[in-house]
Amino acid sequence: MKFIVIKSNLKDGISAVERISGDNLNLPILKNILIEADSNRIKIATTNLEVAVNYSVLGKVIENGKFTVPASTLSNLINNIQSDRLNIEKKGNKLEIKTDNYEAVIPGLPADDFPITPKIKNQKEFIEVKSEVLNEAINQILVATQFSDLRPELNSVLLDFSLNNLKLAATDSFRLAEKTIEANQIISNQQKSFKILVPLKTIQEASRILKDGEAVKIYHDDSQVLFKTERLELLSRLTEGSFPDYSAIIPKNFTTEVVLNKQEFTTALKLASIFGSRNSEVKLKIQESKKSIEVLSSDQAVGENNYVLSAKIQGKLKEIIFNWRYIMDALKVLKSDDVFFGINNENEPAEIKSLGDGSYFYILKPIASV
Repeated sequence: MKFIVIKSNLKDGISAVERISGDNLNLPILKNILIEADSNRIKIATTNLEVAVNYSVLGKVIENGKFTVPASTLSNLINNIQSDRLNIEKKGNKLEIKTDNYEAVIPGLPADDFPITPKIKNQKEFIEVKSEVLNEAINQILVATQFSDLRPELNSVLLDFSLNNLKLAATDSFRLAEKTIEANQIISNQQKSFKILVPLKTIQEASRILKDGEAVKIYHDDSQVLFKTERLELLSRLTEGSFPDYSAIIPKNFTTEVVLNKQEFTTALKLASIFGSRNSEVKLKIQESKKSIEVLSSDQAVGENNYVLSAKIQGKLKEIIFNWRYIMDALKVLKSDDVFFGINNENEPAEIKSLGDGSYFYILKPIASV
């Protein structure tokens, strides 16, 4: 194997795949990156047996071949080399990297020892969506997630496809977020609807790797999902089990409806967090007659604060307590200047969404109300 490649191209490829490599006492080769040179393309791949990533970069291939080297070593090396042009060659059981004024040799392992990546059984039916649309949807629903050792199905994102749209949903049992990608943003030859559970780590990696301006095709079979662009293939096992049926907890009506400025609300919560950091509690006092909301927090050791902000209010609920971190997570991903906050009593979920945008909502449980 022998090829010439631009450093920035190789760096992009390594960055895309290196986080999937991992420790495995039985298969130490999983710490390695597979490099394969063929027909003026250099394919870079890693796997942890749950997820596999392949990334292709352009280069001048002088001699076809493949080899594996430790991911961390190669990444550190390429990140610190200053030259733009790299000459890379496999010599025996080592990889030689040369520039005009630098040379390094990295011991590796044969490519034949690298695990074979399984293939999706059905690569005829797919959903295609622009990467920026998919990334926005992913980022909006990931705010309602955290890893759970007790409920592995919650360590996943639901992809719910119908002929009319694609819905992404995620929950940690304390809050839930759903984003709908409408039919006019999707190209698909799927003949029937489906629901699949994609591991949280896979979705996070997809969002990190995918770049704006790309078209992403999503394939799946009974056990795997594939995200594919012109340069990238991200293959993952699906999560077994069922996602919670959350339709029953989506509020239909609210005791109190509030519309307020997102930036001002964010400022109020940031100030409240200083005095409520230990218990993460913030109290909302709703003054319908004054058309304002008081945002309060206190701590005996730190002090207390009270921020009054104007709002449009309908309803009679006087006070309610939330986790301010959960509210802040929602505000970070809303796109509008004004937000809708629908509130019920302490035993029923509340809802946050952008005013006038029905494609996304975020549901959270309050702590207490008066």
